[in-house]
Amino acid sequence: MKLVVITGCLGLIGSHVTRQCLEKGWQVYGVDYCTYAANMQFLDEFGRYKNFTFVKENIATLKYLPDCDYVINIAAESHVGNSIIDSSDFIESNIVGVKNLLDLIRNKQDNVSDRPVFFHFSTDEVYGDITSGEHVETDILKPSNPYSASKAAADMLILAWARTYGINYLILRPTNNYGIGQYPEKLIPVTVKLLKRNKKIKLHDKGEPIRNWLHSDDTASAVIALIEASVKNEIYNVAGGFEQKNIVTVSKILEEYFGEKKDWSSFLDLSHVREGQDIRYALNDNKLRSLGWSPNKDFDQEIKLIVEYYKNNFKW
Repeated sequence: MKLVVITGCLGLIGSHVTRQCLEKGWQVYGVDYCTYAANMQFLDEFGRYKNFTFVKENIATLKYLPDCDYVINIAAESHVGNSIIDSSDFIESNIVGVKNLLDLIRNKQDNVSDRPVFFHFSTDEVYGDITSGEHVETDILKPSNPYSASKAAADMLILAWARTYGINYLILRPTNNYGIGQYPEKLIPVTVKLLKRNKKIKLHDKGEPIRNWLHSDDTASAVIALIEASVKNEIYNVAGGFEQKNIVTVSKILEEYFGEKKDWSSFLDLSHVREGQDIRYALNDNKLRSLGWSPNKDFDQEIKLIVEYYKNNFKW
């Protein structure tokens, strides 16, 4: 049986990873600071598992790690717009928090082989944008905004701690995650939220930025695949293999919300420009797929379920 610590266990990705680990029968020690983006409904769900333990802690000030096989760090500040307004929380969580976790692991045991593997969630945004082709894991990091810079800095800390202190690591760089349970500040849930409030949908840069969409269930299955493959000291991209412009994504949400197709221009506000906005992200994840992993979720099918959920169930 695996013993895993999962930080950010009440967020979108963290909840999906937690659920799949629990279903595997692994012992899960969940850590979440329960900030505005945490979905407390997940805590009720996970609390029904006998193999789940929860602590409310900030990873930047966490003092204790239980004996475990993996520390899966998903806790992060992740909203690009918020990072542009004020990057302080991003520095604390995404950099100071990572350093604290690394030091907790470094000081865990004298025997390096007994330390847990630090399994860190990075982002496709550390590479910066790419107008054609796909980024591979060895590409130079060129972050474009405070959020992606904080995540790139964390990646560098991990590589440095691995070389200096012998810490074993995995770094996963996913594309845009979507799924049920995401706080309504990201594109899909916030679009439904604005529709429910009869507000116009604000799209930066005329909705032209292109994003590669990856369901969080598929992200979680990638985590399981990497752990079961016993790989370590590697970086892996993970992508959904499906990309489209943000304005197309919003149009699909509108179609599902209203049950019809038409000209949606009157619902959109395309006047906004965001500094540090990347035009396109795209990742090559052949390295991960060589282990036998592949995504299973279909975006157009899943968006129907997600829109229905946010219309009727999500508590803002």
